[in-house]
Amino acid sequence: MKVHYTGRQEELTAAQKKKLEAKFSKLAKLLDLRGGEREAHVILTTERHLRKAEITVRMLDHPMVGVGTGADQYAALLEAIERLEKQVLKLRAKKRDTKRGPKEAWPQEAPALAEASSEEVGGRLVFHVDEHDSRKPMTLEEALLEMGPDRDYLVFRDAERDRISVLVRRRDGHFDLVEA
Repeated sequence: MKVHYTGRQEELTAAQKKKLEAKFSKLAKLLDLRGGEREAHVILTTERHLRKAEITVRMLDHPMVGVGTGADQYAALLEAIERLEKQVLKLRAKKRDTKRGPKEAWPQEAPALAEASSEEVGGRLVFHVDEHDSRKPMTLEEALLEMGPDRDYLVFRDAERDRISVLVRRRDGHFDLVEA
């Protein structure tokens, strides 16, 4: 793993450097899913008597950042590496455990059009659509959410009153509720 340091770096002892190299090699093993060299960018800052280390790596097109603070630079680096390891393990588990199945093929025609029948009345086509199986009763709040900004009206079965209702958007932005 290539490690690039930015900021003022304090001198570390040989034992500390060896331990940091071991931590970075462990992190490199966790990151190398498809092989290849990984890069870590370490930013070191100092604010008064507090040292801050920020380590950034990319995994599966996700930038991951581990931030650690401490009284000395070594403690801050260790904390940042530990936080980064937790993030990498979490992302790997998420990627591994996600249930993925084959993508379903698009239907050749929409189901509403497949069930629709038409007849000609007075020179105009009238389509009869039967979607009763796909509808469920809903409350007024659910109907408002279902309408969204792109629909002008919605016909639904009211779950509280067990009636057919029509919700119509008015020009002033408010709604009219017509109950059968």
